[in-house]
Amino acid sequence: MTATPVERPLIELRDVQKLYKLGGEGVRALNGVSVTINHGEMVAIVGPSGSGKSTLMHILGCLDRPTSGSYVLDGGDVQSYGDDALAEIRRAKIGFVFQQFNLLPRMTALQNVFLPMIYTRAKERERRAMESLERVGLGHRAGHRPTELSGGEQQRVAIARALVNKPPVLLADEPTGNLDTKVGAAIMEVFRQLNAEDGITVILITHDPTVSASARRVISMRDGAVVSDVKQAGAKA
Repeated sequence: MTATPVERPLIELRDVQKLYKLGGEGVRALNGVSVTINHGEMVAIVGPSGSGKSTLMHILGCLDRPTSGSYVLDGGDVQSYGDDALAEIRRAKIGFVFQQFNLLPRMTALQNVFLPMIYTRAKERERRAMESLERVGLGHRAGHRPTELSGGEQQRVAIARALVNKPPVLLADEPTGNLDTKVGAAIMEVFRQLNAEDGITVILITHDPTVSASARRVISMRDGAVVSDVKQAGAKA
């Protein structure tokens, strides 16, 4: 069953600026970014090196704060949150998937997946972790360590880990960057299914046109600003 995107804002950025101090001089990484992303969308944020897309990713993921402007996530004013509240937002509302899989080599796939639930009871933790692995087609590899898994399988474990707390948002930074074309396409199919069937909002940060082609909407950045925001009717669903 395909989930239909809800025309209700999940993410609202208004005139977001980000200024860094480098060598006594200010460098403007974001210059007045205003973007709204609704529940259930699948969005790619693209741009060349230095365009500001990585800075935007850090702000969307509550890993950094804007210098000015506003960020509302799921109805909450992110700018008003303290560090503990931001950590809870990252745990409960945002699942992170990175180019480097960031799996702990001595732990099994199952143990890597339940790491975000460290304070959950053991039986519940293992049950939910196994459900998450099965959702990405890797339940049969739960007892294997990362060195015993292919690159595509490791990325599926990383996606399962990002899903385990049932966040409304998956934020993926170059998720196919370490994978060959065939395996990368299979990983993109996992994201499409999670978006279409589970209604998870997927945000892809990428420079790869084959990745952005999978999104229903592409936001292009240059010099710290949004230069286009286009819905793609032909994107794979």
